[in-house]
Amino acid sequence: MSRKRAIISTVMLCLVLASYYVPMGTAQDKAAAPAVAAPAAPGTPAAAAPAPQAGGTITLTVDKQAIDNGGDLKVSGKAAPGSQVYLEVYNDNKVRAVYFDDRKPDENTPPPYKLYLTHDMPAFYQICIPKDKAEALSKVPGSGPKFQYSQVLKDLGADVAYNAPAKIDIDAFKASIMASIIGSRGDLMPKLDAPETKRRSMQLTKARFRNKGKLLAPIVETAADGAFTAMVKIPTGSAPGKYTIVAYAGKDKSAPATIDNKIAFPVMYLENAGTSLNVFWPFLLTLVIAVFGVLIGAGGGFIMNPVLLALFPTLPHTIVAGTVTPTVLFSQGSGVYNYSKIKFISWKLGIILGLAMAAGGFIGPKLTELISIEQYKFVFGWILLVLAALLFWQTTPGYIAKNKKEQAILKEFKKRAEESAKS
Repeated sequence: MSRKRAIISTVMLCLVLASYYVPMGTAQDKAAAPAVAAPAAPGTPAAAAPAPQAGGTITLTVDKQAIDNGGDLKVSGKAAPGSQVYLEVYNDNKVRAVYFDDRKPDENTPPPYKLYLTHDMPAFYQICIPKDKAEALSKVPGSGPKFQYSQVLKDLGADVAYNAPAKIDIDAFKASIMASIIGSRGDLMPKLDAPETKRRSMQLTKARFRNKGKLLAPIVETAADGAFTAMVKIPTGSAPGKYTIVAYAGKDKSAPATIDNKIAFPVMYLENAGTSLNVFWPFLLTLVIAVFGVLIGAGGGFIMNPVLLALFPTLPHTIVAGTVTPTVLFSQGSGVYNYSKIKFISWKLGIILGLAMAAGGFIGPKLTELISIEQYKFVFGWILLVLAALLFWQTTPGYIAKNKKEQAILKEFKKRAEESAKS
């Protein structure tokens, strides 16, 4: 009898316990329940909706809905206590990115010579990491081959926030220098699978933004209870349009918050460069360079390239090279007209040189896809140094004194210039 009572008592106890725990829910169920954001105080700026992603626990708010040509955004929210929070920030405008893989896997294997191309790279991309990662980030090379973006993301734990570029559409080509010279990127390879797309997207992201300062920012402060804040900076000259911010903590993420970056003339957005620019300053700079360039018969292009790269580092070197080429036509056209009036043009030699220029103009743009900004600056820098040395040498008194032909040309130039001025 006592045994029967014991069984009945045990069953009843289980039912009571079940009735107690089922309505209350487990700790895991409570962690998965969506948080409800507190209403904004009267008079505060409207912010993006802080509702978390379905099943998530992170709330996220931004103190502004719009900025003018960049600005600071105060991002705040709350994650699970003890979490490390990362923010992914990206722009909806898409730009082109190219990565040429010519690295040998080992000493016995030839380089792969594969070209990876996308037109879906966000015009602005950055991952904000916890402030306590700043020291570790400072030890990472700033740019170049030693800056291994994928490894840095893994070491800093920021790979959990790398998502937007991982889904871009990438075309892969089996390339070669000869194929590029004849106007082809090579043979189109099969579509990349998801893991390979993510891997190659990291290489394209690094190739596009080039250094850790643009890609990573140690600005997220997180309290013990999971509350976090960060001052996200959208630099002046960034792409206009919608910016999306998403918070990540482990496998959990927030709903996206969005803000709008507005620009107005004379600031203009350069779609293929993925950046905005106040066109007033390049106009004045080019005016001065064109006067000097035509004076020495060069058109100014060889001066504009390094100057634009130095003063406007947000412009990709391929865009600078491509943009300067047609603009030189304007200075060259007016220069040809004026030089022909004073009969300083040898048309026979000019046509021969022009044919060589046409061939070089076909090959050069194709080769720009196969070189990095570091290689471009290195080669261009040496060319400018050699040219500068030659020009300087030819202006020394000793050279001019020994070269009577040079003196005769200078005298004839002066004579014709004076006759042209009188007429």
